[in-house]
Amino acid sequence: MIVVTGGAGFIGSNLVHALNARGRHDILVVDDFTDGHKFQNLADTQIIDYLDYQDFRGVVQSSAAWLKSIEIIYHLGACSDTTEWDGRYMLDTNFSYSKAVLNGCEALQIPLVYASSAAVYGAHAHCIETPEFEQPLNVYGYSKLLFDQHVRHRAGALRIPVTGLRYFNVYGPREQHKGRMASVVYHFNQQLKETGTVRLFGASHGVSAGEQCRDFVSVEDVVAVTLWCGTLSAGVRILNCGTGKMATFNEVAREIITWHGTGTVDYIPFPNDLLGAYQNRTCADLGALRGAGYPDECQGIESGIARYLAWLNCGHPA
Repeated sequence: MIVVTGGAGFIGSNLVHALNARGRHDILVVDDFTDGHKFQNLADTQIIDYLDYQDFRGVVQSSAAWLKSIEIIYHLGACSDTTEWDGRYMLDTNFSYSKAVLNGCEALQIPLVYASSAAVYGAHAHCIETPEFEQPLNVYGYSKLLFDQHVRHRAGALRIPVTGLRYFNVYGPREQHKGRMASVVYHFNQQLKETGTVRLFGASHGVSAGEQCRDFVSVEDVVAVTLWCGTLSAGVRILNCGTGKMATFNEVAREIITWHGTGTVDYIPFPNDLLGAYQNRTCADLGALRGAGYPDECQGIESGIARYLAWLNCGHPA
């Protein structure tokens, strides 16, 4: 049996779909269905069980006999709202909960792949998986860094393979429930359909309007990396998961406008409340991922965005 926490969420539900495509239906999904709209992400999948995330926290550390049938845990569940400043809630959800999962995995000898985040790097120009480049700008990024540090501290004593993946700016199908935390690709597409205009941030952080950069990575590639990491048989590692290339918001907007064949760009003032908590540039250094043996290249925004827009606009729910 395979466990996917956050399995009804964005990356998690895409992982479940990919596992189904590989013939795996013995999947236990763990999630929070307070927002019942997320059922849409799993309605066309096959799983064998579901547990609320609060119940799973205790169960994973119990001695229940059925837990021994777990082959691997993909721990993708988290609070991913970068504008959430309730530190107690964030650290409990993203740090303490993750420790409970790790403890259970170690006790039961279950391999673990978990979601970290590129938010740990903050404003650093170089995104390399070592402490000198880690300086988060918000409590979300800190909660992810804190668990990475905990894993590093225990690395020598852990008897199971553990991989933390620092996901960069992921876009793709099944993110519609995320609201304001959905990718800019999703939001730009919605804006263009509703108003004919894509709205970008104006000049900020020393760069021109719309020239802020991100490492935009398709969820298809993120799932491929995540599943590959699940095949690693030993070791503790923290790896970047991105394309290794940057694209500006202007470039993303142009791809979306080109796909639709119409549209304009409007630049809006940069929000004051984000000035001190905004990553102006992200780009994954893939040295560690390549060193671990991952062989494949991620698709660029041209093909990735086109594939996503076809999914969004050609018969799938947006």
